[in-house]
Amino acid sequence: MSDSSAAKKRVLVVDDNAINRRLAVAFVNRLGMLSEEAEDGPSALLRLAEEHFDIVLLDISMPGMSGEEVLARLRADVKFNGLRIIAYTAHALPEEKQSLVEAGFDDLLIKPINLKAVENVLADCLKS
Repeated sequence: MSDSSAAKKRVLVVDDNAINRRLAVAFVNRLGMLSEEAEDGPSALLRLAEEHFDIVLLDISMPGMSGEEVLARLRADVKFNGLRIIAYTAHALPEEKQSLVEAGFDDLLIKPINLKAVENVLADCLKS
């Protein structure tokens, strides 16, 4: 990923698992982007209402409010029209990507993640 495309881009990592969150944040930061964390859906919605983010890595399976519910709320609000939202989960197969995209996600990142996978997904989001 080029430094110019990553520079100053803000990514919100939403995951109820602290270790998964920290790993994703470390990769995002290593790629030259700025990152913030949210541990659940309500916290993510609050952060997004208060601050600008370019991309959200959104865990699908969270207690209380699922990633799909967060996605639906964001897609229903015109204020978030340019926001790129990536499904971030261990509970999906690559074949399920199309149904996630049809639901409103921009891409899919399957756990366990690695730096190259994160770089590829973020670079694709920044291109489109």
